[in-house]
Amino acid sequence: MHHIKFAVLGCGHIGKRHAEMIQRNGYARLVALIDIKDKSELKLDSFNTPFFCSLEAFLESGIETDVINIATPNGLHASQALQCLNAGKHVVVEKPIALTKQDAEKMICAAELRRKHIFCVMQNRYSPPSVWIKDLVNSGTIGKIFLVQLNCFWNRDERYYTKKTWHGTKDLDGGTLFTQFSHFIDILYWLFGDVEQIEARLASFNHQHLTEFEDSGIATFNFLNGGMGCISFSTSVLDKNMESSIIIIAENGSIKIGGQYMDKVEYCHLKNYTMPKLLPTNPAHDYGAYKGSATNHSYIIENAVDVLNGRADVATNATEGLRVVDMIERIYNAAKK
Repeated sequence: MHHIKFAVLGCGHIGKRHAEMIQRNGYARLVALIDIKDKSELKLDSFNTPFFCSLEAFLESGIETDVINIATPNGLHASQALQCLNAGKHVVVEKPIALTKQDAEKMICAAELRRKHIFCVMQNRYSPPSVWIKDLVNSGTIGKIFLVQLNCFWNRDERYYTKKTWHGTKDLDGGTLFTQFSHFIDILYWLFGDVEQIEARLASFNHQHLTEFEDSGIATFNFLNGGMGCISFSTSVLDKNMESSIIIIAENGSIKIGGQYMDKVEYCHLKNYTMPKLLPTNPAHDYGAYKGSATNHSYIIENAVDVLNGRADVATNATEGLRVVDMIERIYNAAKK
């Protein structure tokens, strides 16, 4: 196995998580950190790594790297990924990979032209409940899908949408479905495929002074593979996150996966089926202060290392990332009608 060199672009909370997981992997090497903010402001003392104030400065430095992890504001993902791909680097791109289907398509074309990989960060697929329900769906154990309900009810208030940050802006944030809930829309797509006949309604109940977009919404649709579904979401929940859940009504029974981060099986009743004991979602010794969708980045780094050593395929490829962006974009377009 060859050691794979990584650089991290964007050193906020999630970028630091990427850097930490790179350092923990025995076949990965962290060669640089990149951010427009001052290094002292970012509190990067735990990383003994060269620091650059721009992507351009890093690319001109001559430091060799195989992969650049992009953990910057959403609206920068596509342009920075294109810059990295055109420089001959593989990229790991945080969710969402872009804010439009068109930009995602440009990324895919650039990757194909340069023969480089795009690794999309949709790490909720690795949680034990997600792996378990994926097997039930794929094996046919659950039978035909009748109805799927996705609920995402979180709190995002003045503590999150602080002034002078990119959160809440249309051009860099993109909207509630992009920043807060794209992981769960990815799970919906991963399990049941694409959707059609979308109808949607959006509202801003108490975020008018905080964001440039909705805080709540409802969307209904049909799955191309059969069955119907809906998404209900809000960031107007008082004080703290309530839940992210998925309810599945199917031919052979019903299931609900809930918890704050869709990390707990709350109901399972299937014909001739005994629920197995699943592994813990958030082992304390591994994740520490990280919770929910920040807990599985190690799998993304591991997959990149394995792919570049010829030992695996890309687990979440750019085409799947594009489908999630496209689904969100179509929900927003449906609401405009």
